[in-house]
Amino acid sequence: MKRILLTTVSLGVLGLVSPALGADLPTAYTKAPVSPTYDWSGFYVGVFGGGGWGNHDINDALGPSTPFGNATANYSSQGGLGGIEGGFNYQSGRYVIGIEADGFWSGIKGNDAAAIASGAFPITSVDEDNLRWGGTLRARGGFTVDRWLMFFTGGWAYGDLVHTNTDPVNGVDQFTTHGNGLTAGAGIEYAMTSNLIAKVEYRYYNFNQYSRSGTPLTPNGQLPYTVDSSYSVITLGLNYKFGGAVVAKY
Repeated sequence: MKRILLTTVSLGVLGLVSPALGADLPTAYTKAPVSPTYDWSGFYVGVFGGGGWGNHDINDALGPSTPFGNATANYSSQGGLGGIEGGFNYQSGRYVIGIEADGFWSGIKGNDAAAIASGAFPITSVDEDNLRWGGTLRARGGFTVDRWLMFFTGGWAYGDLVHTNTDPVNGVDQFTTHGNGLTAGAGIEYAMTSNLIAKVEYRYYNFNQYSRSGTPLTPNGQLPYTVDSSYSVITLGLNYKFGGAVVAKY
């Protein structure tokens, strides 16, 4: 009887202890869920458009005028622009580097007619600049937050500018100059789908100084002069990236 009683008690104790021991045993391993992330690497092409404004400083033998400090005359220009672009990105971790080229048409133009009429400048002829078209070749670099890309860009810029000087007595002198210079800017891109990428970008252009020489005067009787032109542009763009599948991130 004693043996039967001990056996019964032992079985009861084991029944009480077993759930507690089971709670301490390791559970089966479950793999963490996979979260997809966007892959920015690859070739792309696209279009862009927007608007910009220019700043133009003219200097001749008359020297700087007040209140424009280092320029005989100064004036601004405004207008729209649009173009096409293409490039390649390479992504490593969160960082992206790449190269991009573009070509654009421009309607940015302006003159100093109002300032001349008010007597603000020590000259009587009206100067006008028209940026007709241009292009760039640039490096890019930035960092990503999944489908967002924040980037900086900079490189070489080319522009076709038409300058017109109109003298009230001697008429019009118009010529085209091909400006080489630098461009730099920054922007944000967002991958709306695996292939379509929208972006907003700011860009600064400096096409360096160009000159109108004279022998001893220009064709319409002006003192020889130089012009410094720079531009700021804001654009919206839409690019198509080839092979834009997401990749798994563990």
